[in-house]
Amino acid sequence: MPLRPPAQPWIRSPHYDGWLILAPPFVALLVVLALPAQFRHSAEFPLLAWVGVVLLIDVAHVYGTLFQTYFDPQQRRQRGRLLVLAPLVCYAAGVALYAAGGLVFWRALAYLAVFHFIRQQYGFLRLYARHEAPGPGQWLSPALIYAATLYPLLYWHLSPPRNFNWFVDGDFVQHDWPLGRQLATGLYLGLLLAYLGREARQYYRTRTLNVPRNLLLGGTALAWYAGIVVFNGDLAFTLLNVVSHGVPYLALVWSRRPAQAPGRGWWAGRHGLLLFGSAIILFAFLEEGLWDGLVWREHGAVFGWFRHLPTVAEPALLRWLVPLLALPQSTHYVLDGFIWRRRAT
Repeated sequence: MPLRPPAQPWIRSPHYDGWLILAPPFVALLVVLALPAQFRHSAEFPLLAWVGVVLLIDVAHVYGTLFQTYFDPQQRRQRGRLLVLAPLVCYAAGVALYAAGGLVFWRALAYLAVFHFIRQQYGFLRLYARHEAPGPGQWLSPALIYAATLYPLLYWHLSPPRNFNWFVDGDFVQHDWPLGRQLATGLYLGLLLAYLGREARQYYRTRTLNVPRNLLLGGTALAWYAGIVVFNGDLAFTLLNVVSHGVPYLALVWSRRPAQAPGRGWWAGRHGLLLFGSAIILFAFLEEGLWDGLVWREHGAVFGWFRHLPTVAEPALLRWLVPLLALPQSTHYVLDGFIWRRRAT
């Protein structure tokens, strides 16, 4: 009687992981391929797409952290000092950075965000490789997940100005160096081939394959390479970047919701998903409304109510205001470095 293959290391289930954690980068790529050409290679960004991608996914996913921290009494007891100090330190650092220059602040926040995005992919890799025994070449998986994100970013840094940015124009340091791009591409391809060779050898010997780990690596590589290297459009980059990051993050948060114990499971009951989704969207709308009313003035059709707020242009006031408005993001980046660490091992 043939032996049954080992169970795949799903986080929750094949369908849940498949659709909400592993499929988003592939779905996002299909959407980008279906877009008119100008959205793949220009800075055009329709308002409806901005609402769907930036407001409802990118900004909203930040508030998913609340449900693993401030909204959970157990987490407040266990991590009380961290939950108090993190926003205070982030705000103080933000004010100091903005005092050194607006671009200094946005550049520091952009690189912190990049680190957060990369570490999320590594965290998912750890989850999907948690049952694997140590063996020769096992280092190739973490090396490739880092390369799949760092190589496109390095390509971006070594390219002329692109039609997209992370937060604001010039937030990444860029220097056009064609030879550097070629060398980085060669190293990345070598690592990719080494990983594929190891997987092929392992499958030949054991007839087993870690499906979610390979789908995670493939989706990450495709999304980051297509969004940054292949296409040169703001919508294409944002859609691939945000959907691949935000949707899996929210799925992970929902999969780790607390049990319906008194005082803990208010968002995990019968109407939990509705409460969860409504809360993060409401917070996202309020945050972006304040940004638009006080600073950007770009999306009046969406945030008409906030147009009654005064526009703040005085540098001395922006020094205090901008880090405050960005505090949910910066705190999200910092807290996520702590709250998932033990759970990913």
